[in-house]
Amino acid sequence: MRAPKAVIFGVVLAVALTPAAILVVLAVTWTPIAVVSGPLGDALDAYESGDYATTLRLFQPLAERGDAAAQYGLGVMYRSGQGVPQNYVQAHMWLNLAASRHSPGKDRDKAVEGRDALAERMTPAQIAEAEKLEREWRPK
Repeated sequence: MRAPKAVIFGVVLAVALTPAAILVVLAVTWTPIAVVSGPLGDALDAYESGDYATTLRLFQPLAERGDAAAQYGLGVMYRSGQGVPQNYVQAHMWLNLAASRHSPGKDRDKAVEGRDALAERMTPAQIAEAEKLEREWRPK
């Protein structure tokens, strides 16, 4: 497994930060830092390198267990057709699930904005189908 990544201003840094370095960045930017490691970090690595098959393989089980970040990632992949056939219904479902699971803040706002922008390109029937799938969804 690769070293953890730091997410600053929504940008994933490709370097491992020591605890002391994290404190320095916090002191300088006053911006919260999230350290992403494990399967989610590996999925982000794969996504950044364009390996969407690996990204999907890593995101899918996390999303199915209710991980909001992985659900958002799947929503983006389905919206864009990255590693999966483009499917607005699936994209809307995953983005809506992510929005409902994130705490209020930037991540939730990003999921809501993505879902709402996507809805503008969908038919009412597609939106209804996505919302039905979201209501029926249960963590595995």
